[in-house]
Amino acid sequence: MMSETWQVYKFGGSSIGTPGRLPKVLDLVASAPKSLAVVVSAPGDTTDWLILCARSAESGNISQARRELGQAKELATTIARTVLGGPGQKGFKYDLDEILTPVERLLSGIELTRECSPRTLDSIISVGERISVAIVSRALSEKGVNAIAVDARDFVVTDATHGAATVDKNETSAKFATVSAKWGGTVPIITGFIGRTRDGHTTTLGRNGSDYTATLVAGLLKASAVTVWTDVLGVMTADPALVREAGPVDRLSYDEALELAYFGTRMFHPRTIIPLRECGAALVIRSTTQPEAPGTRIDATGNPDPNRPTCVTSLERLALIGVQSRRTGLSKPVGGRILAALGEAGVRVWMTTESTLGQSFSVVIPETDEQKAKQSIAEALVAEIQTGDLRIEPVLSPVTMVTLVGENMGRRPNVAGRFLNSIGSAGINVRALAQGASARSISCVVDADQTATAVRTVHGAFNLSHTEISVLLLGKGVVGGSLLKQIDQQNKTLGREHDVQIRLLGVGSSGGVLFDEHGLSTDKAVELQKSAVEEGKTVKDVISLLGKLARLPNPVLVDCSAAPGMEKVYLAAFDHGVNVVSANKQPLALPQAQRDGLLGQARKHFRAYHYETTVGAALPVIETLKNLVRTGDHVITIEGAFSGTLGYLCDQLAKGTPLSVAVRTARELGYTEPHPRDDLSGLDVARKAVILARELGLRLDLTDVGLKPFVPESFLKEDDPEQFMQSLTQLDAEVAARVTASKGQGKLPRYLARITPGAAGAKVTVGPVEVDSSHPAAALRGAEAFVAFHTERYKEYPMVVRGAGAGGAVTAAGVLADILRLAQNIRGRG
Repeated sequence: MMSETWQVYKFGGSSIGTPGRLPKVLDLVASAPKSLAVVVSAPGDTTDWLILCARSAESGNISQARRELGQAKELATTIARTVLGGPGQKGFKYDLDEILTPVERLLSGIELTRECSPRTLDSIISVGERISVAIVSRALSEKGVNAIAVDARDFVVTDATHGAATVDKNETSAKFATVSAKWGGTVPIITGFIGRTRDGHTTTLGRNGSDYTATLVAGLLKASAVTVWTDVLGVMTADPALVREAGPVDRLSYDEALELAYFGTRMFHPRTIIPLRECGAALVIRSTTQPEAPGTRIDATGNPDPNRPTCVTSLERLALIGVQSRRTGLSKPVGGRILAALGEAGVRVWMTTESTLGQSFSVVIPETDEQKAKQSIAEALVAEIQTGDLRIEPVLSPVTMVTLVGENMGRRPNVAGRFLNSIGSAGINVRALAQGASARSISCVVDADQTATAVRTVHGAFNLSHTEISVLLLGKGVVGGSLLKQIDQQNKTLGREHDVQIRLLGVGSSGGVLFDEHGLSTDKAVELQKSAVEEGKTVKDVISLLGKLARLPNPVLVDCSAAPGMEKVYLAAFDHGVNVVSANKQPLALPQAQRDGLLGQARKHFRAYHYETTVGAALPVIETLKNLVRTGDHVITIEGAFSGTLGYLCDQLAKGTPLSVAVRTARELGYTEPHPRDDLSGLDVARKAVILARELGLRLDLTDVGLKPFVPESFLKEDDPEQFMQSLTQLDAEVAARVTASKGQGKLPRYLARITPGAAGAKVTVGPVEVDSSHPAAALRGAEAFVAFHTERYKEYPMVVRGAGAGGAVTAAGVLADILRLAQNIRGRG
């Protein structure tokens, strides 16, 4: 019999006890290749109910105990009714009475003595698996499968550690040979989780006990594989409750699985893997509800890609206790004594760190053991604490241990650096750090409230999924609308080629914000928001949404509005941990102290604030200037046509188009602000000049700019856009005459800004000028903008950035580029 190629299936409590799933279990067993052994857990919550009924009896409440036992009996009867015919149900009723009658007697005895020993408790909770075996074996027999019920207590021999018994492999193997000899041509349905001592007392195997039974049976049968059928698709790259885009891992090695089990993956226990490692069988985890999915395979080979980390785990509700030495050369090593004391106190240590010279030592323990651990450490180090040589640091609690696990991580460069960079870039404080000697994992400790952010950030940084950017868009006008179209067009390509997905969560305007944590369709968002405004279903206070946005992967507030007062929203965003991408110039043109405070808050909270499009639309003006300054170049003068709108008007005037007609056309093309006055006042250019001057390090305000509007100030008092454009007809003749005269002298009209740092003080001017044909601005056409950087390195020939400087599509492209730059930084590439 042992020469046959066996497989082992294990089904958990949810597969047996959840309505509608047991028929799928039966079909899977019936269609499986033979030879097959099946191990089952107790149905649903049966084990919990059995524990409760034992505790209720112990407290003297026998009626409550019987009700809780009745819940287990009712569930078993209900499940059996769905898969058994009349004769089968009658036979199962006999089985159930035989299994539960001894439990009822035990409960009465517990109620009389007010005591439930671990041995008695094991006897009670062992019946759950026996109920499952009775149901499954009878149901399979009715389907024509030659199934037999097997009580694992007949061969699993353990010590007397009730609740977490250890298997005696030699005696178990000997008994198994006798029991399994009777299985020829049948499918044994075996109880998981339970065993028996040498003197005949029932024991249970503790956490993941049924999985352990399955792998133990696989080792004894020399099976090729154990398939654990459960309600998930496999071992996930992260906790799906924290990382929505987490997915199943295809392959794992035994060693990786052991590492994951140690660091908090509850799907399997280290001892589950050991029997498989000894016999070479694979462990496959698959979904009962989606049996066609391949699941996760764990074997000696593991993932064929040695450079790919496996997944991120998070072990929560921990405490960090540190001991600090106040002098060098302590006579007795501190770390060993602390660990010994904690071991004697029964405190589990999840992680330790020690400074190079032994000056500090810290341990990560369960939060529930905090007081016991502190007392044990204080007693072990009492002499040094009394002399002041050692001090116990304040306990950090609760904290979470976040771990990246992957085979051969030690052979891949910069894993630790990338791990820490991703967490640090998210503004998360690392409290402790450790890397195993196997180089198969790296762990850090973070504050509990940073758990989700830390796991998501690490998960994204190591390409375990698409980097998801959660966007709340303010402003759905020309720029915002164009941005939505571009995201809609590019998202599939971004996901396929760059592993980035932009997810729209909200769209806002002056009428309010439509926000949906599940996401909005980018091609329908504008219409949905408009309808929500009309129905009064929008949120007026955008700041109130930032907390919800912050809980989503890589949150970013995108401001495509021209609204004033947005600095308050930005400050709140940074405070909530939300990044900002903005095309709105006004916050950056605030008085110097406010602007500095805004950028300071972004740095304080480690949030990105990208605003490339505030000067030059999609042109890389700000980044070019930053690179010049970073590399030590000295800027002499910056000169430019910062407004594509005014550039378009100048070009039209030079072609003979009347001013009023040119302005109206520019507005129709989407070049102007909603009110063209904001462009013709020159204030928009002045703001851009201030933004650029401040990037140069100059300290000045908008009031320091020498500003001359494009049209006389008397025309700028009109608040109505239409009336304003009509009033410009009064200037048509005068402007046309002036342009004609200039052209007669070989000059062209332009609207330029000039920034001169100067040793005696900075000077910034903005206004209309006439340039000759040799000037860089003379070649501009349409809505082109340009910036010329005259520097020490570029003295003879200035560095010129030139291109389209206005238009919704162009500016939106620049905003999208800033969003993608944020995504790239999050992934930690470069």
